[in-house]
Amino acid sequence: MEIKHKKEIESFERMLSLMEQIREECPWDNAQTNDTLRTLTIEEMYELSEALLNNDDPNICKELGDVMMHIIFYSLIGKDKGKFDITDVMDSLSEKLIRRHPHVFDKNNTWTADEVSKNWEKIKLKEGNRSTLSGVPSHLPSLIKAYRIQDKARGIGFDWDNVNDVWNKVEEEIEELQTELKKTDNQENIQNEFGDVLFALINYSRFIGVNPDTALEHSNRKFISRFQYIEQKAKEQEKSLQDMTLQEMDALWNEAKQKGL
Repeated sequence: MEIKHKKEIESFERMLSLMEQIREECPWDNAQTNDTLRTLTIEEMYELSEALLNNDDPNICKELGDVMMHIIFYSLIGKDKGKFDITDVMDSLSEKLIRRHPHVFDKNNTWTADEVSKNWEKIKLKEGNRSTLSGVPSHLPSLIKAYRIQDKARGIGFDWDNVNDVWNKVEEEIEELQTELKKTDNQENIQNEFGDVLFALINYSRFIGVNPDTALEHSNRKFISRFQYIEQKAKEQEKSLQDMTLQEMDALWNEAKQKGL
């Protein structure tokens, strides 16, 4: 019988054998633990994120390899401790995929994407999750965490009915912030109201099909590009930014904008 994915299996076997040899024979690799690798793994994930944002396929391929290396590394550490190995990791994932995709493996269904999402959360609760929101990592960056919290709540039907209601909520929260700014100098209250504005805007982003983290990162990059254009033009004019007026800088900003930066 022909083995499916033979090429992929051979590549994975080669990589696993290399990692086992390196873990055993390299002093640095042999000394690594879950704790020492954790921050390096986070760094690799940010590098992958960078490649994805740039739509840089060669680097996406490279960074995926680095992430996979870390997955295998943790599996080898688990094996050294007698707790688990890469087989356990893959088997656990396969079983979870089957369990959470009854709509795929039950051919007699006509589930919609929304029904699939809601059932996914029900299955996770049956698996022992104490709360729908327990699957959201506590250490996620706040903006991403807010988006995931809202998406999880949507999965069990706790959501707005339409986009207009969501925007009305944004305006309501902005009004509450403005009211708080006028009536008090209590920084904690102002911070809370500002947080509510951000939370409402992130909620609105879901309804218009925008990932807020991706959108903000593109705006960050746009600002950097235009600001660096101002710096470059100031240098060409032998001026420092501190010596330029706001009007001069704003004119250069608009110039950068017109150039598509």
